[in-house]
Amino acid sequence: MNLTHQKLEILYNKYNKFCYIHPDPLEFIYRYQANQDREIVGLISSSLAYGRVKQIFRSVSTILDKMNPSPYSYIKSSNNKKFISDFQGFKHRFTTDSDIINLCNGIKNTLEKFGSLEKCFISKYNPKDIDIIAASTKFSNDLASYFPDNKTYLLPSPHKGSACKRLMLFLRWMIRKDEVDPGCWSNSISSSQLIIPLDTHMYQICSILGYTQRKSADLKTAKEITEKFAEFFPSDPVKYDFTLTRFGIRDELSYSDI
Repeated sequence: MNLTHQKLEILYNKYNKFCYIHPDPLEFIYRYQANQDREIVGLISSSLAYGRVKQIFRSVSTILDKMNPSPYSYIKSSNNKKFISDFQGFKHRFTTDSDIINLCNGIKNTLEKFGSLEKCFISKYNPKDIDIIAASTKFSNDLASYFPDNKTYLLPSPHKGSACKRLMLFLRWMIRKDEVDPGCWSNSISSSQLIIPLDTHMYQICSILGYTQRKSADLKTAKEITEKFAEFFPSDPVKYDFTLTRFGIRDELSYSDI
């Protein structure tokens, strides 16, 4: 299948609309107005964005219900004892209550040290880097400091070759700004350095399009696909991610519509 830049733009202008966000955990971010809340909601929502959609929404809602009306204020004012009390018994596939408690402690520690998740990321960021892999690795490691052996499925690190779809999805939400992506962070981080959030679904689409011949949806494949999109839009290579992933996700859209 040949998908030209012109065709991608047509699809983007048609489907990159707020009305197409559901069902996508991105919609949780839009329930909050303050960016200090939005970045925390985005991290939690993206970290749990695996498994069935209904289960994702139920799990994220369970967590945010405890944190309302302000996840930022909740994290800042709570301690480990409060986190244990609120999330004891939580379960989302591989994710346990201990994982969420450790994540909350990791976020709290980051806020106390840097002031925000954004400032933490910027402290790792080098605008001269070809992409955000190095910065995202250090960012993930900081947040994972409260987990056993500094490792967790919730916060995968790119240094082992994983595509880290959920982390890259979070960064897309935080850095890009259009009708869909809220762009909660300042414009000090370039969209040109973003990596496509590659999961099995996006891998299948890009394989059909001929954007990759690789056999696994790993970081090398994600970078290869990103480079292909960069040929069309070098300043914003993940621009078409949301649009293309609507096909096969929303009931009324299928691959044949592309």
